[in-house]
Parts: sequence; structure tokens; C-alpha cells
Amino acid sequence: MVAITRVYTLRRAAQILERDEDLLWNLADQLEPEDGCLRIYDVDDVETLAFTPDCLDILREIIADQIDQAK
Repeated sequence: MVAITRVYTLRRAAQILERDEDLLWNLADQLEPEDGCLRIYDVDDVETLAFTPDCLDILREIIADQIDQAK
């Protein structure tokens, strides 16, 4: 198993993928921790998502298959 050395927050992933944060949040339901989708909990129960570089690739595929082809 490869060690996770970096993750991108939901906000940064949205910038990288040039997509809306809400879209990525909704697509995250299709991902598992094994895909590199992590939930990050901060103080005051603030929650965000984070994605490994491999997970960004998976998100690109999902977007291409489910979003871009539907246009």
C-alpha cells in the first residue's frame, strides 16, 4: 500500500478540476476512502473533503463520463 503524502481540500480540488465545489461534494458519494476520498473534521464540527492525487484522476473520469458526455 502506498502512503498518502498529500491531499487537496475540496476547495483546491475544485480549482484544479475547474468545477464547482458542490458538484465535487455530490460526486464524493461515489468514492470510497480506498479511492483517496477523505473526510476532514475541524474544530466546531466543520467538515470538508480532501482528495489524494489519485482520487483527482478518478474524479476527472467520473466528470468526463457522467457530466461532460451528458452535454
